[in-house]
Amino acid sequence: MSNEKSVPSVSVTYSQSGTSTKSNELGMRPMQERAYEKRGEQYLLIKSPPASGKSRALMFIALDKLCNQGLKQAVIVVPEKSIGASFHNELLSDFGFWADWNVEPKWNLCNAPGSDGGKVNSVKSFLDGDDEVLVCTHATFRFAVEKFGVAVFDDRLIAIDEFHHVSANPDNKLGSHLAQLLERDKVHVVAMTGSYFRGDAEPVLMPHDEVRFDTVTYTYYEQLNGYKYLKTLDIGYYFYSGAYADDILKVLDPTEKTIVHIPSVNSRESTKDKHREVEHIIDELGEWQGTDDLTGFQLVKTPEGRTLRIADLVDDDPTKRDKVSAALKDPTQKNNRDHVDIIIALGMAKEGFDWVWCEHALTVGYRASLTEIVQIIGRATRDAPGKAAARFTNLIAEPDASESAVTEAVNDTLKAIAASLLMEQVLAPRFNFTPKQSDSGPVEGFDYGEGGYDPDKCNVGVNEETGQYQVEIKGLAEPKSEEATRICNEDLNEVIASFVQDKTTVERGLFDEELVPEELTQVRMGKIIKERYPELDNEDQEAVRQHAVAALNLTQKAKEVALGIESDDDEPGANTALIDGVRKFAMDVRDLDIDLIDRINPFSEAYAILAKAMTEDSLKQVAAIISGKRVQLTPEEARDLARRALKFKQERGRLPDITSSDAWERRMAEGVAFLARMKQGASDG
Repeated sequence: MSNEKSVPSVSVTYSQSGTSTKSNELGMRPMQERAYEKRGEQYLLIKSPPASGKSRALMFIALDKLCNQGLKQAVIVVPEKSIGASFHNELLSDFGFWADWNVEPKWNLCNAPGSDGGKVNSVKSFLDGDDEVLVCTHATFRFAVEKFGVAVFDDRLIAIDEFHHVSANPDNKLGSHLAQLLERDKVHVVAMTGSYFRGDAEPVLMPHDEVRFDTVTYTYYEQLNGYKYLKTLDIGYYFYSGAYADDILKVLDPTEKTIVHIPSVNSRESTKDKHREVEHIIDELGEWQGTDDLTGFQLVKTPEGRTLRIADLVDDDPTKRDKVSAALKDPTQKNNRDHVDIIIALGMAKEGFDWVWCEHALTVGYRASLTEIVQIIGRATRDAPGKAAARFTNLIAEPDASESAVTEAVNDTLKAIAASLLMEQVLAPRFNFTPKQSDSGPVEGFDYGEGGYDPDKCNVGVNEETGQYQVEIKGLAEPKSEEATRICNEDLNEVIASFVQDKTTVERGLFDEELVPEELTQVRMGKIIKERYPELDNEDQEAVRQHAVAALNLTQKAKEVALGIESDDDEPGANTALIDGVRKFAMDVRDLDIDLIDRINPFSEAYAILAKAMTEDSLKQVAAIISGKRVQLTPEEARDLARRALKFKQERGRLPDITSSDAWERRMAEGVAFLARMKQGASDG
């Protein structure tokens, strides 16, 4: 089966060191050990990818809080009932820990019959009793807080799984209840998430609440680099025309263990008949042989004579779907690679769904939430024997001029690119940026390549074990405050998520031929930083901006090297690891300085890939639609340009010249002129 039509936007190769799956003497894997070291913190945020062991990390921490820190009880809160299974009893002592994890069956409310609202009284009964652990859904917890108030949870641990469901928006009930608990300051909170950003670009926590949390960060790079079997992860998109089911076998390889997420019935890609879509996919795969009585799986014989076992989670018949769902969760089949071959789902098999054998997550249509895409990709990033490669493919309808919804199609395309850019950032190693100064020297634990550390140039050091890059940059602003330092160390991906979700930014970055890159890297990114972190002073906002742009653009230049986009061939070059590209780019540039980084358009490589993925006519049409939107300078942008013009004057002794040959200097001068016209208009009025 050829997959040549699936165009990878990034292909990352990992070292298979095996470290992330090894346990210490207490039975803890590296992420769990890192989290356990901070078990004494009252408020703890664990940012760690799927399959890294967050559930068990919480068990270790909760047991210590119950046994050694004087807390009365632990309340585990999960977004949906199926995830409650992650917190079933565990004999942790068998692996070296000093206690076992035990949840009385009646207190795992995810397994209890009835609605969330009806389980609220059970929460109160638990709080009034002597048992130590309760597991319930976010909804049950919300209803309980609304009915009984936050005081009933005093002196207890509240653990919130999939923490990105929380939002600082006052309309978000879970976020509002959490804010009340933090204000009262009588509980301990452990928050866990694989993606600390939301699809709606709302912040998860307000800054004054966020600073109260101590953060444990375990990156995707650390997780995947430390696997034993999985070596390569590809992420890409493929454009189709007509009905997606007709094209699906161009990207769906029946020999790969695959989860297919079909489009929402409200989306453009949907035929509005989800059952017919499933039937069509099955017909494309082969000849239906019947249904397995024990599991409910569809049995389909391929043209090559192989019988596929397909789990249909789209069927609305609750009896059939529950049977299939139960078969997928059967613990006795967890290590059986041949149990199921393909899972077809719509709203299921995302968060918390554990199928280690999944090699391909194939999603039809753009998902409105970047968080949802991160979660779907996480289904394929588990480590398993014989699984050397995994991939995520987003199947997207190519814009068609005859469609009335062509603008919506263009928006979906841009969102898919934004998701791809963000995932590249999430998968990249962690960058530690430092200013290059006369007294700079090598950092212990980092490898600086063949020639070692060179005091006369900007160096890039690598620590393969921790997945960190030490990058020296001339002229880089350093954060001054503790909060700005934390943001630069912990939150750059969240900043970048806001940047790539900014529609105007993506449109101009991809299709504005007259774009001056600094308009994005300085003005647009600067605006996002100001809105996201208003409590920081101007110097710290600039430091965060520079660090975020450096992280994004270094990853993009590394991708250019890794995919061979600059080669003379039309096809991508050899699959160089993305991280190798970072070092090569830095080596190719004698002096890596922040001005150079600001002059890189973060979207140029995404456009090069888009040009390979889309037909020329469609690409021209998308460009025409976007270029048809005249982008007017806003007063806020003009003020930002004027501030940068003032800095320019301080450095060069003159204001920017509107006739300069340098496009960025002209743009700053235009900002000054715009403000002057505004002031003149106001005085005339």
